[in-house]
Amino acid sequence: MSEIKHLPRERNYSYDMVVKEPALIVSPGEIFTVDTEDALNGMIRREDQLPTPEFLGLRHLRREGNPCAGPIVVQGAKMGDVLVVNIHDIVVDEQGVSCIFAGEGPLGDSFKYPECRGPATKIMRHIPGPSGTTSDGKGIFDEQTTWDLHPFIGTIGVTPQRPVAAGSDTVKGQGAHGGNLDARDLCKGNRIMIPVEVDGAYLYVGDVHATQGDSEFYGSADESRARVTLSCEIIPQKRIPWMRVETPQSIIQLYAFRPLEEAVKQAFLYLLDWLVEDYGFSPLDAYRHLELNPEVRINVYQMVMLGRLNYTVGISFPKKHLGRAR
Repeated sequence: MSEIKHLPRERNYSYDMVVKEPALIVSPGEIFTVDTEDALNGMIRREDQLPTPEFLGLRHLRREGNPCAGPIVVQGAKMGDVLVVNIHDIVVDEQGVSCIFAGEGPLGDSFKYPECRGPATKIMRHIPGPSGTTSDGKGIFDEQTTWDLHPFIGTIGVTPQRPVAAGSDTVKGQGAHGGNLDARDLCKGNRIMIPVEVDGAYLYVGDVHATQGDSEFYGSADESRARVTLSCEIIPQKRIPWMRVETPQSIIQLYAFRPLEEAVKQAFLYLLDWLVEDYGFSPLDAYRHLELNPEVRINVYQMVMLGRLNYTVGISFPKKHLGRAR
């Protein structure tokens, strides 16, 4: 039995999704593991450490990138294919951190709640669950409050064909190729479909969140180091307009844009195409499902007010209705 390939944390500090020397090369179907750093570069580990320019430095305050593992080259992936990333497991660190940056977020200038202006740091403790790991563990908010951990990949994508700053940086870069989407369905047990734009795909993974509420309201979730276990498949010469997710129960069309209503509309339209092209729905029946089916849901994953960062949504369609197309 061959040893599983592993990309250690100290080799994965990439802040842009670009073509460069591979950090790891994998074959389709091969399981591999990646150790990721948290979005704060592992710099804040205690609550008395505040997210200030003096402490974090200029690079982070400019939000120039989330540290990501990669690039991971997938052998045989060609431009025009779809890369399918299978997420087998995500085991987060024993703690995570959530920071409020001074003057940022919805309450950055609040006089009603001045304590919410920042800077402030919250350390979350993570304890193992039934698996013996934090993959299914608990998050400890305080002595009275705990909740289930739900680890997911915040930033994932392949190198865009034109990796300019607006598309390839790992904080504000978002597009069909992926990026900083902070979608909680990028989690264990799910399959992520990404259109390949350069040969080899050049996959990047990072910015794991142990938990996050809808919209990531003030812009910093339970940011955590993690070990991520993945494998990749290739669907040759398959065109999709944007990233997609398949869960055991549903298919989900992602999209990121501003304003929010335009992101929702376009995600619906791409989902309609998906139902027609891959599942044999008539356009009219697909259209009616999106209107009438009560199990079609809108997920607002990320709505962070940060520079040019778009809002991430996902429209979910139940798999049990996919075989009933007319």
